[in-house]
This record gives sequence, structure tokens and C-alpha cells, in this order.
Amino acid sequence: MRRLIRLAVVAAVVAMQGFVPGTASAQPAAIGSAQSCQLGNGIKHVIYIQFDNTHLTRDRDGVPSDLEQMPNLLSFMTSNGTLSDNEHTILISHTAGGILTSLTGLYPDRQGLTVSNSYGYFRPDGTTAFSSAFKYWTDKVDDVTATGANDPRPNMVTTGGLNTPAPWVPYTRAGCDYGAVSTANVVLENTKTTPAGDMTKVFGAHSQEWEEALATPALAQTDFVGIAIHCAQGGGICNTSTKLRPDLLPDEPGGYNGFNGLFGAKYVNPTITGGQHVVKDTENHDITDPSGNPGFPGFDGMFAKVSLGYVAQMQEAGVPITTAYISDAHDNHSLFRASGPGEADYVAQLHAYDQAFGAFFTRLAADGINKSNSLFVFTSDENDHFAGGQSTDGIWSHTYCNISAGQTCPANQIGEVEQNIKALVPAADLPAAFDIHFDSAPTVYVAGNPARTDARLRKFERELAAARAVDPYVSSSATPVMLWMADPVGQQALHMTNADPQRTPSFTYFANPDYFLTTGDNRCIERPATLNVATCIDYHFAYSHGDATEDIGRTWLGFVGPGVKNLGRSGQTWSDHADIRPTILALLGLKDSYEPDGAVLADFLQTSAVSRDLRQHHESLVRLRGVYKQIAAPFGPFAHDSLVASSHALGSGSTGDDGHYAAVESSLASLTSQRDALEAGMRTALTNAAFGGGPTTEQDLKRMIAQGQQLLSEASALAASS
Repeated sequence: MRRLIRLAVVAAVVAMQGFVPGTASAQPAAIGSAQSCQLGNGIKHVIYIQFDNTHLTRDRDGVPSDLEQMPNLLSFMTSNGTLSDNEHTILISHTAGGILTSLTGLYPDRQGLTVSNSYGYFRPDGTTAFSSAFKYWTDKVDDVTATGANDPRPNMVTTGGLNTPAPWVPYTRAGCDYGAVSTANVVLENTKTTPAGDMTKVFGAHSQEWEEALATPALAQTDFVGIAIHCAQGGGICNTSTKLRPDLLPDEPGGYNGFNGLFGAKYVNPTITGGQHVVKDTENHDITDPSGNPGFPGFDGMFAKVSLGYVAQMQEAGVPITTAYISDAHDNHSLFRASGPGEADYVAQLHAYDQAFGAFFTRLAADGINKSNSLFVFTSDENDHFAGGQSTDGIWSHTYCNISAGQTCPANQIGEVEQNIKALVPAADLPAAFDIHFDSAPTVYVAGNPARTDARLRKFERELAAARAVDPYVSSSATPVMLWMADPVGQQALHMTNADPQRTPSFTYFANPDYFLTTGDNRCIERPATLNVATCIDYHFAYSHGDATEDIGRTWLGFVGPGVKNLGRSGQTWSDHADIRPTILALLGLKDSYEPDGAVLADFLQTSAVSRDLRQHHESLVRLRGVYKQIAAPFGPFAHDSLVASSHALGSGSTGDDGHYAAVESSLASLTSQRDALEAGMRTALTNAAFGGGPTTEQDLKRMIAQGQQLLSEASALAASS
């Protein structure tokens, strides 16, 4: 979910989605002048849908999973294409990072969001500041200084401190308008009028839109946030609007000049409806904000019926490429709490989602948009760990549970274990000042940004590695809090070292995902303040992510359309979110101006749909891709072994003897350096084979495969001996 940590957020109250769909119907569409949008494999439409925390696997035995309760979608994928249950996200595994790796094909160290949905950074004076990860693509780090003196870099930052390449560029260069519905950082994300605010970046200070945001930010969110069209040149839907803004990407590889965009429902809605100011959802209801104003209902209000209604309207209006976000179904935004597996409101929401997909597919089919001419891609940003007890009847306890006072929670309790991290360590061993990104896997920023070998920092790490607390879902007695830990050496192996050096934390603490760690006592209930305690159960949140566990990292991916094999549900091919983009582009006959970290999922594609080089060296390239993912992926075995070794090293030693830590870290740094070099060579070979470039010989392919296998063996040995 879009849970922003350490930041003040204004959340709109959004009414629950209705349970019975009405008749979905298309609205009049304003069709622009002819546009040359030529895609490969006979594909005329691309519909990319990314869910927030929506599960294929079950959270509790006996309760059907999210997708099992959406048979219209599940059957569409398994009957017409390929649904992989062996897809993985990235670290840190949160909404922003997962979506943006999916959109760019880049791991976090190259797309910029190594920590999300917000992150810390060191100011020049060594203190810590925090920024939202959700910002428009070209916006900068949140900074209170007008000149960006604390951190002047883009939020989306890549190698060299440049702005990360934007995901819509290959499409608009090919003459295809690109519509975005609540898609992370492709749309405006906030109404801030500060120098690092989205309104300032896109519309400019003192523009009409900027002034509206200053005077009425809630209305400005409805009007300008969440919806956008990035326009191609030479005709198309955007030619009908007088509200275009320059689509500026000054760091884009190969240049990007003369392109425009439409930002916000106030300008997009009339363009895609023939002049009407409101778009209908799949139940034929007006899409409005909580006050009834036509436009964006807020990110938590992007239920399936809303997002799919916008996608259908854009496609009908002639926008051939659409991306959309659908909010999770397990958070009750009316009661402001989480819902457990099988709980009535959760089941009803999933039924509404299923009905929305049924109406969506029927509506598209009536428009002639179907699997024969359209590429459909579905996935989730990440999976979740459900923090809760047991229930056999779908009834869960949403009660305040004070663990610090020894209170016994009901067996069917739901909610994260909120834990003050300072209570885990003797006060004398705490750094003089530090801050964290509140999370189940918090990144820790020690004031002054000391060297990783600093004696006081090392003592703090050792104390946290040994910390124990009561997790009532595990035991009534204290158990270890930590699963793993990584400092800058380990973070490099996990693709968590940011191109902005000010954002690299002192270390990352991967806790048992039942926990949500903070730097102060927690209330876990609205009132009174006297209930603030070190450890309690917060029933408002129960689905943890960010951590490095299998139930969080492993998710699902579905492809349907021309060139896609009909494999049904399959777990044969290991993949992660970086692979989605190159696979889509390969099917469309497009390519990026950079090498992606992902590789084409050739196993999912028909032979005729892949390049000649992929066909010619198919066996060796498939083997190379397999080894490449094992050494490169944040949830691959090299990363896991690195995390194990790093954790053992960080928990070892004493103030008088830290030799084991130094030795393991040295070995891990050496292995990671070798990995980085080999990964780059493999990445080039895989990219060239899929998209054209210098050929790689069979001999070179086999050499890299052997080197990768040797590297995996050495990483495994280091983990075992650490």
C-alpha cells in the first residue's frame, strides 16, 4: 500500500466500492487526428495493470487467495496466456520500488528508489531528512531549502546522478500516446508548491494550476494528481486539447524534445470523453473525489472499477498504451483498519473487483479490443506477510493489545507488532542520535554518517542483531527480532546502493515481518496518549512488506496477447519485476536507449515473437539468463547468501576484536565486485540478443555461465562459513 513513513500525509476518506455492478458503457470519445503507432506482432493496444499487494497464494489455509476470489481475471490469464507464480519483487520491497522496477526494467540502484515509499538522506551536516518516494518523474528530493542545498538530485536518480530514463519514451517516440492511471511517478503525485513540489515542476510557480494548489490543495489533487497522458508527436488524442504542457526530460538518453503531456483529470477527462468533465467507472457511476468533484478520487480510492473505467475510456478514445494501478483490497478505508483473510468486508471487496474485471473484459471485447490484437500484462508490486493469528471462520479481532503490559492477545488477533527500536538496545549502547525509515525492514541513519567500521556503530549493530522481544504470533516469550542485516557492503550486493550517495543508510535491519519498527513508543490506538508503549499490536495495518522473506518477495505475473504462449499457470521460470519491461518491448518491436537489468522472458513467448539471435542461441541464452538472475536478482541466491554472510558478520565480534567482521566483509566486497563485472557482461549479451547489438559467441556465453556458477558456489561457501 502507499503507506508513507515519517511524512505528513493528508488522506481522503473514500467510500467503499459497491458490490453490484451496473451496466458498463463507453462514453463518447474525442478521436484525434491520425497517428502512426506501429507495434510488433500485430499488437494494437497495450494494457498494463499493476495491483497493490494482491495475492495469488493463500494467506491462511482454507481461505481462497485474492486472485482465486477474482475468477474473471484469473481465468482470463490462465485460459488465454501465461500466469507465472514464480515472479519476484526487489529490495526494499515496497509499492514505489516494485512498480518502478517493473516500469523501467532497472533494479533500485539504477532507477533510484533503493528505499521506499519514503526514504532518508544525510544532509551535508550529517543530520537526517526524509523525502517521499512518490513524486513526478523529474521532481527532486524533498528539501526545505529553495536551492536544494541539502540534496539537489532527482528523486528518480540513476548512474551519474542523472534523472532515470522515463518509461513512456519508447512508446511516444514510436508515435503512441501513453496513458497513465495512478501509475507511480508517471503522473503527478502531490500538490506541493515548494521548489521540489510536483505542481512547481510540471505547471510552474504562479501558474493558474499552481495557484489553485496553493489555495485549495484538496481540489487541486482531484484536478491534477493521478491521471496523465504522455503524448506522441504527429497527431493523436492530445491534438484536441489546449491544455498541453511540455513533457521535459532533460537527461533522457538520445534526447527528448518537442513532446507534450496532459496532466490531471481536469484536462484529460474532456480529451478522452468528447468534452465531458467526468469519466465513468465500470459500474457506469461518475468517478469523483469524496466531495463529489469529477476527477481523481485519491490513490486509496483507485479500486478496480475506477482504474479499469479510466483504462477503458482511454483505450476507446484512441490512447493505445495504458498503464494503471489498482489499490489493495485488504485495507478497509472506511473503518480505517486492515481486514483478515476471509473477513466479510475483504471478501465483498474482492467480489467487487471480480465484477469490475468481468465488466471490463466485456466492454473491451465490444470495442474490438481482445487477446488477438492487444497485449495484457498483470502483476502486483509485491506480496505481503500477513501479521495475525488464526481464524477458521473469517472473524478477526481488531482490538488494542498492549504487549509491553503483558496483555494476552486473542487467538484471532490481527495487526502488526509495533516496536520501539530503542527499547531493544540498552540506552547506553544507542548512538547519540540516529533515525530510521519506519518499516519491518528499517533503514538506519546514524548521525554524522560514520564509517561502517566506527566502534560505536558496530556496537549498536551487534546489540540489534541479538535483540529479542515478544511477538505474540510466534511465542509468549521473547524471540529474536532480526532475520538479517546489511551495511553498505551487503547493500551493494542487494542492489541497494543509491546513485545519490547521501541516501545510502548506515545499515538496513531486516526484522521478522510481523514487526513494524519505529523510534518512539507507539499508541496502536487512537486515544488516549497515555497508552503509548514500547510494544503493541496495531490492527490498522496487518500486511507487511519491505522485508526479504519469500512470502513478501514472491508474487505473480500474467501475460495475454499476440506472441504469448498459452501455458496456463506455471512456476517453471524464475523471474522478477525487472524482466517485465524488456519482455513487453520485445513483443512490441521497441527498445530502450539503455540496457535493462531485466531479461526477456523467452520461455513465455512464441518462437516467432522473439529475435533471430534469441532463436539462434536459444539454449545457451536461456541458461545464461538463468545464471544471470541467480547472481543479479535481489531475491536470487547470490543476494540471499550475501545477506546471510553480512548478517553473521555484523552480529559478530566485540569492541576489542572485530576481525571476523572485517574478514567476511572483505570477502563479500570482493565477491560483489566480481559479480558486478560479470553481471554487466551478461546484461549486455542478453540485451544485444533481444534487441540487436554486437553478437556474443557460444564460447563467450558458456564462459560467462561457468563464471556465474563458480561465483554462486563461492557465495554459498561464504554464507556457510561466516
